Amino acid sequence: MSTAKHRMRDKKMRNQPINVTYSSPGQGSSHWRNGGHTPTGRGHDQSPHPRGQGSSHSGHAQGGGWVRGHQRGGQGDYTQDLPKYITASAFAKARAAEVNAMLKAVTKTTGSSHVFGALPKHMRRRAMSHDTKRLPCRLRDMANNMLEKSQKAGQKVKKEQSNSKSRKARRRHGNMLLEFNRRQRKNLWLETHIWHAKRFHMVKRWGYCLGDRPTYKCYRACCRAMSSHCLLQDMSYYCCVELQGSEEQLLATLSKLTSKEAGPTFAAAMCVSGRRQGRVVVYRAGQYPLQPLGPVTFLWRPRTRGRGQDDQDDQGSTHRQLWIWAHPTMKPDLLPELQAVCQCSEAVLPPAPVELPVPQPALAPTSTPAPTPTLAHGPGACPEAEQASGSGSKRKWSSGEREAAGPPAKKLLGCSTTSGTTPVTWRSCTTGIVISDLTMEMVRYRLIGPLSHSVLTETLAPATHCDAASNPGPSPFWWSDHCRDDCNVTLHRQQAGVFNVLKGVFSTAEVPAGSVLGLTVDDPRLTLPNKRSVAVPDIRKEQGVNEEKRRELMLKGIPEHLSQSSLWDRSVRDNVTHNKMTDQELNRLRNDVLVPGSRLPTPLQGRVPVLLVQQSGKSQGTEMGSWGSGWDLLLPKAWGMAFWVPLVYRGVRIGGLRMSLKHAQNKGEPHFPHDYPDCPAGARFQEEQEAELLAKFRRRPPAKRTNYIKHGCLAPFRCPWQQLAEEWEFIVKEGGGRGGEEAVAPMEQEVTPPQSNFTVLRNRKSLRQLSAWCRPTSSKCQRARNLGSTPPLNRNVAASLLSAHGGGSLVWTRLSLLTKGRPEQHALVCVPTADDLQLVRKEPGCTGPQEPLHTDHFKSRVKRPHKKDHNKPGASSSAKPENKQSDPASAPAPSVNPGPEPSSSSSLTLGPDITTPSSSCTSALTLGLWPEPLPSVTSHCSRVTLGWVTQGDFSLSAGCGEALGFLSLTGLLHTLLRQPDSQRGLVLLRNPGSMQYRFAKINIEV
Repeated sequence: MSTAKHRMRDKKMRNQPINVTYSSPGQGSSHWRNGGHTPTGRGHDQSPHPRGQGSSHSGHAQGGGWVRGHQRGGQGDYTQDLPKYITASAFAKARAAEVNAMLKAVTKTTGSSHVFGALPKHMRRRAMSHDTKRLPCRLRDMANNMLEKSQKAGQKVKKEQSNSKSRKARRRHGNMLLEFNRRQRKNLWLETHIWHAKRFHMVKRWGYCLGDRPTYKCYRACCRAMSSHCLLQDMSYYCCVELQGSEEQLLATLSKLTSKEAGPTFAAAMCVSGRRQGRVVVYRAGQYPLQPLGPVTFLWRPRTRGRGQDDQDDQGSTHRQLWIWAHPTMKPDLLPELQAVCQCSEAVLPPAPVELPVPQPALAPTSTPAPTPTLAHGPGACPEAEQASGSGSKRKWSSGEREAAGPPAKKLLGCSTTSGTTPVTWRSCTTGIVISDLTMEMVRYRLIGPLSHSVLTETLAPATHCDAASNPGPSPFWWSDHCRDDCNVTLHRQQAGVFNVLKGVFSTAEVPAGSVLGLTVDDPRLTLPNKRSVAVPDIRKEQGVNEEKRRELMLKGIPEHLSQSSLWDRSVRDNVTHNKMTDQELNRLRNDVLVPGSRLPTPLQGRVPVLLVQQSGKSQGTEMGSWGSGWDLLLPKAWGMAFWVPLVYRGVRIGGLRMSLKHAQNKGEPHFPHDYPDCPAGARFQEEQEAELLAKFRRRPPAKRTNYIKHGCLAPFRCPWQQLAEEWEFIVKEGGGRGGEEAVAPMEQEVTPPQSNFTVLRNRKSLRQLSAWCRPTSSKCQRARNLGSTPPLNRNVAASLLSAHGGGSLVWTRLSLLTKGRPEQHALVCVPTADDLQLVRKEPGCTGPQEPLHTDHFKSRVKRPHKKDHNKPGASSSAKPENKQSDPASAPAPSVNPGPEPSSSSSLTLGPDITTPSSSCTSALTLGLWPEPLPSVTSHCSRVTLGWVTQGDFSLSAGCGEALGFLSLTGLLHTLLRQPDSQRGLVLLRNPGSMQYRFAKINIEV
């Protein structure tokens, strides 16, 4: 009998009585079915029972087996004697176990047992499994109970929805607004969120729900739009901080956060006047060049005194207003720093909300007012609460229903995640500066491309003038009061004239970078075209533009007084937001027009103040000048979709976060927070990105992912900048670095000791020197640059530069591949050896050297998961280590010798100084990844590491592979000093998952 049959029988007979005592085996001559001569008898045993209660049913193991059925020869009985006695208590206990097992088997519902199984086969139907009415009446109740249990099994108990919440009820405007407001408790929605959610892959980042990339294939189309037409992006998630106070106090305070060595500051003459928008990197007060916070863009309000400015009459032109735009990840660091510098510690509680009067819809005086029903104004009006009359009207609510329904739902505008009692304004009694948080108070759209101005001129129309004499009384609309001042009317006409001059401009890049134009436009929904078209420059419009005005605009820019806009006034913004026409009212106006498709008359509430800010293209370097230039459109809140749809109808492409990254990459500029590793926001982003990439790596099975240890990549998901800067500083200071085949003597001047934190070099004078020494080239041919007053590179100049900025500095560079290849993120930038330089000199089109395959010394210490382990809870595809502490020499951990030859196949050496990872490191082992702490990052591979790539891809604008990253300043000077003049600035680039090195050229653009 097989072992499986033994286990099966023991399982079946475990509830049988064990208190039956059999007599000694008789002289029966019955034989077993297998032909043996073992005497038969149930429970026959040659030895006493181990439990002392007679023989058990496991006696077949000693007796040679158990026979089920009849004996050989057709005998149906067994020759055995009856037991002499039984124990009543044990016998009843055994019978009770049998009864319980029988009841459990009867009442248990298995997957294959159904109620209709009791029916004869000719009465069974397939539909009985889901339609219980086909069963007989006596079985329906039992079938319904079983159906409910099967539906509830393995499912969470859901709250029953009321019968009134049908899909039609849920799709009503008021109920949808309540649902949308509930979903914005944690992550804010932009005003274009619904539009993006239908067409984009949405991601939750920085407290917002943002569109990452479109659901359709349009990458090349978006790149063509940035190069030849227009790309539209919603940048409303950027945070705006407003500063008000005396000009002297603001400039004195903000000067502590910047430095003139890094470029123009808040006090730049063109920016202070309000004509241009500025950009600067902000540091902690008095900490330059250490502790940077990140880049910001700022805009000063022009000094022109206008009507509606708060406290302007008393303080005159010295009272200024400043807007600072920052990335949302930078706001937690920037706002406390501004409060500390400006000494604004007194919080001003927001005022209680006041119900503004609801104005009646008014049409232009030139048109005949049409009889329209009274509508509820405002962006949050609920159509269910209206008692509209006429065609298409909703049912009327009774007074009881209206009271039971409560107030109508309103659309959330602004920053809805903060409570109403949270202060957003702070002031200082000593400096007189007032800081206000204007996050989500304005909408900001970015148009990128050479024809962005054509899209704006076709979408926007300057506001029509208002006859203030016909309305002598007060008006609830801001435009009527604004037109009562002749100076404002004259200013508006001049701004409209400059806006019309833009129609004759060939490209957006012809307008000076950062120019600001204030304008008041009509509601663009009034001129919405019937179908989508592509906005292109009109030759007839260009001929009608004055050539002298166009040339003056291109050379001198927009005058200072034309940069003024009513968008700076909070009262005007609130008035425009509150009095915005709803789409329902606008559609009714279209319905009343006599000629379908004609332009609608402009109502008084249809005038919107906007700001147009020119965004400069690529301004650094000598290649692809002004690529990626465009315009920024600033609007009051609640007007996002009113301008978004008309812009889309002019044939623009829509981009998300991914296209913002590609735009910065093609311009060669660092993108925040990806390319700011020395900022707090950049450090946090690097940690989040590492965790995300590591989780994605571990989700793949070990056989389907790259073994980075064998590829010689220590950190494939992050860049250890601090370790790189410290190692290069140590190499140069000790004189043990190798740029090629022989050791290099230490520099003449001693460098400063390693700093606690690395920094990014942003001194423009030093960057110009490095740019001249590296000889920037284009992607295909070398182009020598006029050195001018730049001193030649030698050891003394390099040592003085290092002593001025420290050895822990990093340099932002752009790398262009000389041959084919596509750089990837976190690619290694290495120093070529003398043999590599000789190879590229002989064969200019050579691919490059290869990295020898490394040995994975941790593979034997990693435990491979078995197949049955995947079914256990908590099992994952990541490898888990074995704790072999008894024999550590069986699988020693590699240690890195910082002084091997660069031409060797691997820098891993196993010697007496072998270090074994601790138990905490051993528990974190993952197949294919180096554990912490990392060995030497500079000398780990056959080529010395100089830096890493943060962004890399094939550039469609340049036609070759380009990468952006950081290099160690010490290592860069160390490399340039030992390269020949004809090949200076040549490096090697290798992707983390590849063994192939490729030649690239360094380009430092200033």
